[in-house]
Amino acid sequence: MRVRLKKLADQVIVITGASSGIGLATARMAGRKGARLVLAARSDDALRQLVQELRAQGVEAVHVDADVGEEQDVRRIAQEAQRAFGGFDTWVNNAGVSVYGRSLEVSLDDMRRVFDTNFWGVVHGSRVACETLRRRGGALINVGSIVSDLAAPLQGIYSASKHAVKGWTDALRLELEDEGAPVSVTLIKPGPIDTPYTQHAKNYMQDQPTHVPPVYAPESVAEAILHAATRQVRDLYVGGSARMMASVGTMAPRATDKVSGPMFIKGTHSGRPRDHKEALHQASEELRERGDYQGMVRRSTYTRMAIHPALTGALFLGAGLLMASMREPGGPGEARRAGDPGASPWTEQHMEA
Repeated sequence: MRVRLKKLADQVIVITGASSGIGLATARMAGRKGARLVLAARSDDALRQLVQELRAQGVEAVHVDADVGEEQDVRRIAQEAQRAFGGFDTWVNNAGVSVYGRSLEVSLDDMRRVFDTNFWGVVHGSRVACETLRRRGGALINVGSIVSDLAAPLQGIYSASKHAVKGWTDALRLELEDEGAPVSVTLIKPGPIDTPYTQHAKNYMQDQPTHVPPVYAPESVAEAILHAATRQVRDLYVGGSARMMASVGTMAPRATDKVSGPMFIKGTHSGRPRDHKEALHQASEELRERGDYQGMVRRSTYTRMAIHPALTGALFLGAGLLMASMREPGGPGEARRAGDPGASPWTEQHMEA
């Protein structure tokens, strides 16, 4: 059966992990585009505040206090979507938690908690969502990570959970396609994103963890998620560096290990005092999109080009016309080659990936 995805303004969208970071940015962006929202997280007070904020802007939204590691909680999300809006069109499995520390030092209890949320939360969400989506059609969007493809030292169990999310998502997609289900299944793979992730993670290190640059804004991930809600796409990387690292890691894995291992281990240490806001085993109750990253945070041009092919074509066309003009007699390239002192200097423009 053909997959038919609605315009955002006609959709009901379920978002887990909606009280902070990527989930919060996605909820706000989807609301601005006219979607009706079912928002879930463990942070009940923060969700109530968010729903009030959205309703004041004319957005139809409801919330569910839910731990995605518990299947019955995930079923309550679907039940609330049915009660409030008669169902849903897109389900976003975004909730995630993490731990910083060496793999042999992190407790098994903390490791299991990461998998309960990051992997089993996606499994629960996918199974419950597909009970509806297989009948009425729509999009299932799972948020993985660049570490779905690579491993991040000092985040070993998080990397393992995101590898597992990739394996589950890719297999589920093939099975749904085989049965002809009208469901689009997308895996989103963000690079480092400036969210409260580093502050909410359980931390075994002596200092506060930080991201290894380049670091991107959560709005870039939200754009990718909402694109996948309206266009059938297999997977999307957020950040050109994430895409490049995944490609290089596939082509030269051992060489990548030699470079990325020391870089990530050193770069993850901020040298700042530890921030005791961990939300591994309890809700944070913080309604925050951004984290505490102190370097440059950018929007991903690479991702915008990936989700807007017309923009990509226009940029390549413009570059081609520029190169052609530089080859024409009397063009800027000709003047420069002739050593004309009046020629305008040309500077290379670097695009934020």
